[in-house]
This record gives sequence, structure tokens and C-alpha cells, in this order.
Amino acid sequence: MMKITHPAYTELAIPGLVHHHDRAASPRPGQWPQRQYQKRRPLYLACASSNSNSSATASSSGDINGRGGGVQLLTETMERSDKCLQRELAERFSLTGDAYDFTGATKPLIQEPLKGFKNVFLVRHGLSSWNEDSRIQGSSDLSILSEKGVLQALKCKAALQNLKFDQCFASPISRAKSMAELIWDGRNEHLVFSDSLKEAHLHFLEGMRNEDAKMQYPEIYRAWREDPANFCIEGVYPVVDLWDRAVQAWREILSAEGQRILVVTHKSILRAMVCTALGMGPKRFRAVDINNGGICSFKINEKGEPLLYGLNMTAHLYVDSFRY
Repeated sequence: MMKITHPAYTELAIPGLVHHHDRAASPRPGQWPQRQYQKRRPLYLACASSNSNSSATASSSGDINGRGGGVQLLTETMERSDKCLQRELAERFSLTGDAYDFTGATKPLIQEPLKGFKNVFLVRHGLSSWNEDSRIQGSSDLSILSEKGVLQALKCKAALQNLKFDQCFASPISRAKSMAELIWDGRNEHLVFSDSLKEAHLHFLEGMRNEDAKMQYPEIYRAWREDPANFCIEGVYPVVDLWDRAVQAWREILSAEGQRILVVTHKSILRAMVCTALGMGPKRFRAVDINNGGICSFKINEKGEPLLYGLNMTAHLYVDSFRY
């Protein structure tokens, strides 16, 4: 396996290539140093002999072993070959270094095979009123997007505006619902509100300030923060329930029509969706973090196997060193 410099200036390891070619460093035809030419000559010959048209041209243009027209001919042959290869790379890879085959890397998220690849973008809602007050939100509908949260929503909209989405799924809880409506404004595709994307139900903790919950219910709060898989409140295991809903949400999203899907929801269910996609259980709930307005992206192959493309991307929220 050798390497070739991709048109986007990042090296890719491609099976079957026989040389490393850096166009920026390539000398012009007729200016090859003798030592370099002698070293690469077998490769030039192999390249030329594999091209019947070039071979025919070579026989009419002079000695292929010479330094004059022969070297220029072979250089041009290689350049033509490289252009074909670059076109092939551009067709095969949407981004530099794109994984073109990740079969078996993860378990399928859906039993039925998909019609083709899907791209799923996951977005956390912007800063909310209870985020600002450091209150536990859970599934409460009383927390709404703050002024800063609205600005974050507009930044997300701008970051995603050049992507064509086939539809959007969102939580019906107000802060996520408002975020989705702001991002989706101006688009005609379906906006679907799904209960499977609701945030974890935290019962009597919802609405409490974190410091107050920690003081009044120390054992429950500690489990919520440090032992999520065993966190139990009023006989319910909210994080374990999140995993069940994350599986349901993935199935609903991947069963939908279209190749590119947008999802707008909450931090905890997003954590569960990322973890289930990567084969991690509820114990790893806090191994992943997504900021307000953060974006994650997955590519799903025909077998339903996910590949994590981007995690908690927030560059769109920064402008001139100011973070929205």
C-alpha cells in the first residue's frame, strides 16, 4: 500500500497504487534530474506499458528510454493517469480521508437493510432559561430558549443552510421545538415532532437548582451524576429508559424517506443516541458531551451500521473570538 496526495492536499492510503505523487513538488517535463529519472524509470515504463494508446504514441515519437521526448511522453502519461485517479477519488470520497468502507465496524441500528447510505445530523437545542439558572430540566416544558439560545439557533441555521435535508425530526418539548422551527424556517420539507426524542423524565428533580437537589437529595443526585446506569427515582431508571428510546428514535429516523436527515433534541437523549450507535451502554452515559447548539453527524451504510463523522461540533458558534 502506497500513498497519493489527494487534491485537497491530505494524503490518503489507497490499496494498489505504485507510487507517491505530489503535484506541487513535481518538476516540469524535461527537467528531471538524472538520478531521479534512473530511480523511477521502471515505474514510468510500467505506467506507459499499461496504456496502449501511450505505447503506440511512444513508438512513433522516439526512443522511450531517452531523456528527451520519451521522458516528456511518460510524464504526460502519468499526469493523465493521475487526473483520472483524482477524478475517481473525488467520486469515491466526499471528504478528504473519508472512510469508504466501514462494514462490520459497528452493529446495525435497524434490522431491515437501507436503500442507500444516510447522513444524520444531530443538534442540541440552544441555551435555555433553565440552563442559565442551572436548573435540572428533564422533560419539563417550562424551560424555553433564552435570547442567547435563539442566537445559537440562527448560527446553526447558517451553518446548515447549504445542506439539503429531506426531513427534520425534533423533540416536541418547547426548547427543542423552538430550536427546530428556527433552523427549519424557509424549508418546505417535513418537520416531524417525535416523543422518542423527548428528554429524560427526572420527576421531582425537574425545576430544582442543581445545588439544591444535591443538598436535599444527595444519594439520588450522586447516582444521577456518577452512576447513571443505576440511577433510580420513584422506581424508574431514567437513563436506562433513555437507551430504549434512543434505539426507537434511530429506527424511526432511519426508516424515514430521504438520504440526509436533521434531528434537533436534548443533551441526554443525544448522549444515548451517540452511545447506542457506538455500542456503549448506560454506564457510558457521561462519556459523551454535547454543548448547546453543538452538532454531531453520522453516516449510516446500507446495512444500518453507523460511522461517527463529527462529535459536538461548535465552530459555527464562534465569531471573532466571541462564543454565541
